[in-house]
Amino acid sequence: MVLILLVGGAVFFYFRYCFVFGEGVKSGELNYVVYKGVFFKTYEGKLIQSGLRSKAVGSIQSYEFDFSVANERVARELMLQSGNVVELHYKEYFGVLPWRGFTKYIVDSIVSSHPIVQPMAMPGNSAPVVSTTVTPVGEI
Repeated sequence: MVLILLVGGAVFFYFRYCFVFGEGVKSGELNYVVYKGVFFKTYEGKLIQSGLRSKAVGSIQSYEFDFSVANERVARELMLQSGNVVELHYKEYFGVLPWRGFTKYIVDSIVSSHPIVQPMAMPGNSAPVVSTTVTPVGEI
């Protein structure tokens, strides 16, 4: 009976906290990445995505992606990219472990990063011309 409970608990723990439920890439303007915590210091960040949504009647809010970063090198690189448009690869877990971060979304690499595109007006042309350079960062 004890063995069944131990095996059941181990299986539950694995699927709840270690099994990767999903993974993907999110893109948007990197708002911030901070290092915080009381007992477990973790890197936490927020990505502002394009588009608007409404949580309540009469309100408008932007799409936000809250995430954690377990790898210190990736977190330090993201701190330098604040304010840029970034594409982040992440893994999604069912549960949150306090030493891994405050969210169930764990960013593990930076796919690409570039400054926010600002339209430039050309003399004699009423339509703005967009100038941008994409710098792939790759997996760190």
